Amino acid sequence: MYKKYYELKESLRKEIMDRIGVDKDWDDEEIARLIDEVIFEQGKNQYISTATKLTLKQELFNAIRRLDVLQELIDDPAITEIMVNGAGSIFYEKDGNLHRWHKKFESNEKLEDVIQQIVSRSNRQVNTSSPIVDTSLDDGSRVNVVLKPVALNGPILTIRKFPKKPITMDDLLEWGSISEEAMNFLKKMVMAGYNIFISGGTGTGKTTILNVLANYIPKDERVITVEDTAELQIGSIDNLVRLEVRNANSDGTGEITIRDLVKSALRMRPNRIIIGEVRGAEAIDLLQAMNTGHNGSISTGHSNSIEDMISRLETMVMMGSDIPLKAIRKQIASSIDIFIQLGRLRDKTRRIVEISEVNCMEGEEIILNSLYRFVEDESSYQQGCLRETGSYGKMPKVRGRLTPTGNTLIHRQKLVDAAISL
Repeated sequence: MYKKYYELKESLRKEIMDRIGVDKDWDDEEIARLIDEVIFEQGKNQYISTATKLTLKQELFNAIRRLDVLQELIDDPAITEIMVNGAGSIFYEKDGNLHRWHKKFESNEKLEDVIQQIVSRSNRQVNTSSPIVDTSLDDGSRVNVVLKPVALNGPILTIRKFPKKPITMDDLLEWGSISEEAMNFLKKMVMAGYNIFISGGTGTGKTTILNVLANYIPKDERVITVEDTAELQIGSIDNLVRLEVRNANSDGTGEITIRDLVKSALRMRPNRIIIGEVRGAEAIDLLQAMNTGHNGSISTGHSNSIEDMISRLETMVMMGSDIPLKAIRKQIASSIDIFIQLGRLRDKTRRIVEISEVNCMEGEEIILNSLYRFVEDESSYQQGCLRETGSYGKMPKVRGRLTPTGNTLIHRQKLVDAAISL
């Protein structure tokens, strides 16, 4: 049955493409009318049920004008990630859980056509000589593409979707991702111009938290954002400049890196610089920006703990300079005020698991002042242990909250300068 449907759909698609030709530009309404016409004509030759006609119409339009079988996943607001491992293997994440999609691309060639359609929208190129590219969809969703010969099992396409309605701090509070006390604390840290670094593993919500915190930047400030692929959604700042890296062209020239953009941003008279994510030598430029009067700057990075993030920052700075390790640690300690660590718990929920202040250098070590930590309820932990031994069929929800450690903020001068009280 599926084979017959596929053959019908493919023959109709070829008929439509032949009629479209290359002589004129067709808008979406014209394409939709043409699809109706071709299906109607085919219906004179063979029986096609009304339900099949409606399905054909939607899938043909998606194949010709949109992202083919992926469009249904793109349009589902509950889906947060789409993973394509070659034409016949598509997975998606919904409500924190991975599912296999029952549909597939007709061939790797069709998948590559969709990939080229996505990449061309942002004036980027991906091919066998340059098989890896990062880009975005029109709605801001982040896209990563890997082709052969790097990808052994066919074209790989990963789409990280972002909600159409920006997430707010109230949403995080409702979901239990943060406590009300910690929420008010972070609001004041942003407003007072504390330099904040957000760390966490893949898919823990670093960009989401950055977007949420950016809403508390005073409206009269000038903000420069620097990103690998534009995905930040900062709508509360009027004086906003958005910068995005540019990959090298086919000749290997014309590349503009994050380091180039950060250096340029420093000449634009910013109050704050926001770097979407630091992955390499640009870490030294971020620290220097934070340490030269650009208070309130924010960035993110990958790590499993705040201590790991500090070690990673040290390594990244070494990649771009020959500064001694002790001097690098002093730079980190004097530049970053607050670390926020995100985690993804066993029930797939995303939480802020720690907020720490950078206290000082003691000898050659950076001393942290832990302010909030996620504490799981004992009964929740016991249920989790039972699940580990196989006594539960379904993973129970983790219960707990971001709890004050009892330590108080040590460095308060920025709060004093901004006339903000904790």
